[in-house]
Amino acid sequence: MTGLLEDKVIIVAGLGGIGNGLARRFTDEGARLVLGDIDAELVKRVTDEINPAGERIRGTHLDGSDEQSVSAAVALAVDTFGRLDGLHVNFTNAADAYLPGGVVELPLEAFDEVMRVNTRGFVICAKHAIPAMVDSGGGSIVFTASIDAYNGAGTRVSYAMSKAAELALMRHIARRYGPKGIRCNAIAPGLIWHYKFDQQPMPDGVVEQARARQMIKSRFGTPNDVAALAALLLSDDGSFITAQTISVDGGVTLRP
Repeated sequence: MTGLLEDKVIIVAGLGGIGNGLARRFTDEGARLVLGDIDAELVKRVTDEINPAGERIRGTHLDGSDEQSVSAAVALAVDTFGRLDGLHVNFTNAADAYLPGGVVELPLEAFDEVMRVNTRGFVICAKHAIPAMVDSGGGSIVFTASIDAYNGAGTRVSYAMSKAAELALMRHIARRYGPKGIRCNAIAPGLIWHYKFDQQPMPDGVVEQARARQMIKSRFGTPNDVAALAALLLSDDGSFITAQTISVDGGVTLRP
C-alpha cells in the first residue's frame, strides 16, 4: 500500500460487511483506528485479526443511534491518539430489505427502526465528530449510502429514504463546516458481495437482476472496492473533493 492515511486517526462506525474491508484497508494505508460496532464480538474479532498487539487500533462497542455511545467513541479516539482526522459511518439498518410490499404495506415499526439508525444515527455521529475534527485542524467524513437513494426501489422504501437523507446531511456538513476544514462525501455502493450473503442469502432473482444492470459483468463489487475510494476521500490526496456522492456499482447508475 502507499501510506495514503499514514498516522491519520479515523473512526470506523459499523464493521459489518463493507466495514471489515474499510478497517483492513485503512490499517494497510497506515491509519490509527477506533473501530466501533453494536456487535462487541465482531469488534474484538476484527481488531485482533488486523492488529493483535493493539498499538494502532482500539475497539469499542458502538451503538450508532445512542448519543452516549457515539460520544464515548469520539472521546476514545482523542484520548488515545490525541486527535481525530476522519470518520467513516458505515452502519445500517435494513429492517424492510426483505419485505415484499411497498409503502402501502410497510409496517411503521420497521420504518421507525430504519430511520432511527440510518438517519438519526448518522446525525449523532456527525454531531459529535465534527467538533473534535475542528479542534484537530480539520478532517474528512465519509458516509456509506446506497444507489437506492437516487435510483429508487420498488421495495425497501424506508431504507431508500434513509439513504437519501444521509446525502442531504452530507451536503449540509460540507457546506456548513467546509470553512472550518471539514470535508464530507458519500459513497453509494451497488450490490457489494460480502460474508453476510453466505449467512442470509438474497431473495430469488435479486442477484441475477443486479448483474444484468451492471456494465461490468465479470464480478460483483467487494468491500475493498468501496474501501479504496474511502481511503482516498479520507486522505490528503482527496483534499479538494467534498459534497460529492460517488457510486461504486459497476456502472448500474448513469448520472452526472
